[in-house]
Amino acid sequence: MSSDTVNTGRRRFLTTATSAVGVAGVVGIAVPFVGSWNPSAKAEAAGAPVKFDISKIEEGQMTVVEWRGKPVYVLRRTEEQVAGLAQLDASLKDPQSEISDQPAYIEGEARSIKPEIMVFVGLCTHLGCAPKFRPEVGATDLGGDEWLGGFFCPCHGSKFDLAGRVYSGVPASTNLVVPPYSFEDDITLVIGVDEEAA
Repeated sequence: MSSDTVNTGRRRFLTTATSAVGVAGVVGIAVPFVGSWNPSAKAEAAGAPVKFDISKIEEGQMTVVEWRGKPVYVLRRTEEQVAGLAQLDASLKDPQSEISDQPAYIEGEARSIKPEIMVFVGLCTHLGCAPKFRPEVGATDLGGDEWLGGFFCPCHGSKFDLAGRVYSGVPASTNLVVPPYSFEDDITLVIGVDEEAA
């Protein structure tokens, strides 16, 4: 066997091995680089839109989603709960949300794009405490027959109905804030993107 044949084989092996290591290195660098294009948890907390699968919520149940470092309550109301909203107008400070903060496309008692899905920031408009979800109808500590379910702020006693509208005679002066939101499809809620911009 001549020395030229051995050197050619060795060169081919070294070239192939070096190429394979180089390709692995490029992939090793490219994967984290491409992954860095996704928003970080910090960026999401700072305002990136948050998606949530609403099919996970049963009727009459609520869940909390974090957006911009704030709790956002997502409530799936029953037909009875939606129907009961109109009965409360006389007990509320701002039943049609004329003075409260909400996107322009949110109208009426339901204060939502889909009547059964309510979305609002879970911070009391008085001093920013987190209201507790109290869905039970007729709770004696919250007004008896006038209470059709809603939210109670334990800090100073503010009460809100199942549309986040504030009751009269409590410290909070405005309804709970509705953040910008939209639906990507039938089950995907996007918090942080206006319905008009979606």
